[in-house]
Amino acid sequence: MDQQVKKQFDAAAKQYDGQRRGLIPCFDGFYGAVVEWTEVQTSEPRILDLGAGTGLLSAMLLAKYPDARMTLIDFSSDMLEQAKARFAGNDRIAYITADYTSYPFDEPFDAIVSSLSIHHLPHPQKQALFKSIRGWLKPGGRFINADQAAGATELFDQTYRQLWLRDCAASGLNEDAIQASVKRRSFDINAKLIQQLEWLQDAGFSDVDCVFKSNEFAVFVAQA
Repeated sequence: MDQQVKKQFDAAAKQYDGQRRGLIPCFDGFYGAVVEWTEVQTSEPRILDLGAGTGLLSAMLLAKYPDARMTLIDFSSDMLEQAKARFAGNDRIAYITADYTSYPFDEPFDAIVSSLSIHHLPHPQKQALFKSIRGWLKPGGRFINADQAAGATELFDQTYRQLWLRDCAASGLNEDAIQASVKRRSFDINAKLIQQLEWLQDAGFSDVDCVFKSNEFAVFVAQA
């Protein structure tokens, strides 16, 4: 991933969790859909969190599967330090500081999740990653991606941004936090919803759909 993106997330690491609800107006439905759709056939699943950051999503999944073996990968060591503090004492969690687009995972996973990370990749890298994810999953495994989707037209894109800024301001976040997020989002490379579904199909997933959407925030599910 781009080093400018890494720099922005390193700087935001300590404030990241506390600002999530303010910056994601649909926070409960967005993350809740990931937890709901992460379904596995074992009480001790092996779950990979791509772009895990501070471990926010992983913590929600551990509440559902407390005996899960989690692998958290992120290219920001500062973000992962926050995750390590969150999960101190849990020896079933592995941390990898690396670019997940090129990391050689050596064992298949029951489920792979990601939140607000993959949209930073150029479109060809997104497509290549989806194919890699398909190969990292066990037969019958599932990929759940909570991410951003570009509007179908420029009108929707512009309206989504206006509504997001309105909701951020109404949340009580201070202006500095909002502008820092605006700067991080200037590096976004959002793909349209239909494109992402097509790329997941092209990657070899048997069933794909968008199971949650609130303006630009969308949750995609792909069944291996």
